[in-house]
Amino acid sequence: MAEAHSAVAFSFAITHDGWDVNFDREVLYLVWESGLRSWNKRLARFRNSIHNGVYPGHLQSLYFLWTVLAAAHFAGFHVPFGLVHKALVVLPGESAPWQVVACLLAALSMWLSVIFLMRYLLKLLLMYKGWMYESRAPGSRVSLRTALWASVVRVLSGWNKPRLYSFQGSLPRLPLPAVRDTTRRYLASVRPLLTDEDFERVRALADDFERTIAVKLQWYLVLKSWWSSNYVSDWWEEYVYLRGRSPLMVNSNFYGTDTLLRPTGVQAARAATIIHYCLRFRRLIERQELEPIMLQGMVPLCSWQYERLFNTVRVPGLESDRIVHYRDSTHVSVHHRGKYYKMMVYSRGRLLNPAEIQLQLQQILSDTTPCAEGEARLAALTAGERSHWAQVRQSLFQRGHNRTSLHAIERAAFHVSLDDIEYGFDESDQSKLDQYGHILLHGNGNDRWFDKSFNLCFSTNGSVGFNTEHTWADAPVMGHLWEYVLWSELQLGYSESGDALGPVPSPPPPPVRLQWELSPALLSAVDVSYKLARELLQDVDLRILMYTDYGKGFMKKCRVSPDAFIQMVLQLTYYRTAGRFCLTYEASMTRLYREGRTETVRSCTNESCAWVRSMADPDSSIQQRMELFLKAAQRHQLGYQDAMAGRGIDRHLFCLYIVSKYLELESPFLQEVFNEPWRLSTSQTPHGQTNLLDLKKYPKCVSAGGGFGPVADDGYGVSYIIAGEDTLFFHVSSKKSCPLTSSSKFVSQIKNSLKDIHDLYVEYNKLQNGLKSK
Repeated sequence: MAEAHSAVAFSFAITHDGWDVNFDREVLYLVWESGLRSWNKRLARFRNSIHNGVYPGHLQSLYFLWTVLAAAHFAGFHVPFGLVHKALVVLPGESAPWQVVACLLAALSMWLSVIFLMRYLLKLLLMYKGWMYESRAPGSRVSLRTALWASVVRVLSGWNKPRLYSFQGSLPRLPLPAVRDTTRRYLASVRPLLTDEDFERVRALADDFERTIAVKLQWYLVLKSWWSSNYVSDWWEEYVYLRGRSPLMVNSNFYGTDTLLRPTGVQAARAATIIHYCLRFRRLIERQELEPIMLQGMVPLCSWQYERLFNTVRVPGLESDRIVHYRDSTHVSVHHRGKYYKMMVYSRGRLLNPAEIQLQLQQILSDTTPCAEGEARLAALTAGERSHWAQVRQSLFQRGHNRTSLHAIERAAFHVSLDDIEYGFDESDQSKLDQYGHILLHGNGNDRWFDKSFNLCFSTNGSVGFNTEHTWADAPVMGHLWEYVLWSELQLGYSESGDALGPVPSPPPPPVRLQWELSPALLSAVDVSYKLARELLQDVDLRILMYTDYGKGFMKKCRVSPDAFIQMVLQLTYYRTAGRFCLTYEASMTRLYREGRTETVRSCTNESCAWVRSMADPDSSIQQRMELFLKAAQRHQLGYQDAMAGRGIDRHLFCLYIVSKYLELESPFLQEVFNEPWRLSTSQTPHGQTNLLDLKKYPKCVSAGGGFGPVADDGYGVSYIIAGEDTLFFHVSSKKSCPLTSSSKFVSQIKNSLKDIHDLYVEYNKLQNGLKSK
């Protein structure tokens, strides 16, 4: 009963002496403070909704127009369309105040008409994608059509400072391609992988599909494209992510690394500063003060994915998981040496500064109390099979301490892991990068809460990285957060002793140790997930390559896009490693459209295969190899542009497949499409999305990017980042259990391929210069 009384902030009772009132002023103040914070956020959201609803207009223009119309009306001038007199007809009087109101209604009518006309015009303009296909090489000229388009877009999108979601109503919907266009592109993409006989068979299946059920399936997608904001994204999230029953660890979650520059070696100080600026970034999102990413400073990308960056968790279900996003959270959850803590990051209505958060973290690091039996392995539940975790959650986490502690973790802004081992960059020993990647990708299987939107992981030497759940968003959103946090950290700095900066006027709220009821049934369930997690992580073969012989600068000399250059490197590498070509996946974004996520670029093309074969043919000349290389790179660039412009292949076929399953219609063609595995799955880590990080000023502020696990059992997962003019990073993963793959051999062949292309360009230049001199 003592605990129950102490938990009550306000109570009263009737006694012989009258009313007996007891209350805790501190607790009531916290209640008042929480309510005040909530109402301030509601008012801010309301203001932002109005601002975004009338963008690219501004309320100040309405006030100006109202003033002009009122002045014209009282001066006896005629207001266009007689709007003031029409308004007076419906108003209860014609006195001066009512005339002012009539002027307001007239101004509002004119203003809204102009605003919606501008919004519709901007939406029409953003549907134009011709600018993407025009060369941006030095000396190239932009067409008159694109120049005029760019001028109008800059006027409409740039004259009023946009907020994070200002362009959401102006972004066009993802276009639905014609079935025939998609099947033709698909056939062209698989041609280099099939024999003549197999290709004719697949082409016959495609023709039959077009003549029969494709028409019906397409009509359902047409209706969905008219009705929904994006005809792909909700099904992609549901069927690719949420309905997956395999573990998130390695199979879904991805990781990101620190920069070469580590500003402090104090673990608590680094963690406190990073946590503080992550929460500052959250505040920018909540207040919509974060400017949207704009391609070439004028074409906006969809900002929808930012909504669930914080306060988000993937909750397991028996058949399908669900994403739960909480409107607010005033704490983060922290894991250290098997123990979990709830750490408040707001006090008396303000965000704690880095120095205050460091004190809290230091208390956690200094906690020497032992773990309860099995407590250290609890997070393995989030690393195991999803259905198993769902059953355990429903049966053993619905009451008592387990329910309270689980809610504290799931409702946290994000999760923090204070690791008790050392890892990070070591330029004198690049092999430590492999260990770094392993720790961030999967840890030891029980020290990351894989359900959370992201985990921040801190080494004892101050290095940091993150592990991100993939369902809620794609890598560019985490990349944007990471650029902001690392730039802000550099601006703030640390004390001479390496501690975090900021005043500490009073002790911050102490972290609260989370308690668990670890029954034998729960411990047994945890062991099942832990055993599976250990088998999975021990099978990961991960290698990270830091290549410094050349980078973006040399690629531009070759007159190809850096991304196309790297994709050609990977095609050559896989062929040399496996002795054949394979279906290759490269992720591109479709955020030029509302609620867009990704589309697949099929990097293995007829052109790339022709070039790779020329590199293996001793009779092929330097001239031929270079010409084929340029042609293959241009073809890849076109495929990437088509994917970004909504002319991709795989998302359309995916949605057709989903409709066919709903209608219980079998399609041999669609079965053929989805039976072939992606043995080479690739992705470029986003870099330099903002202009915050100045690599000339901070040359060591270069990140190795991040990586992910292999998609196919007999394939590779390759992530790469073009980090600078002379630095490249590759993250290569595969499975040790597969005798056909080896990440070490793949990395070694990447180095050979990079060198061979460099030599090819040098020899080609010598040849060209020799011809010119003659």
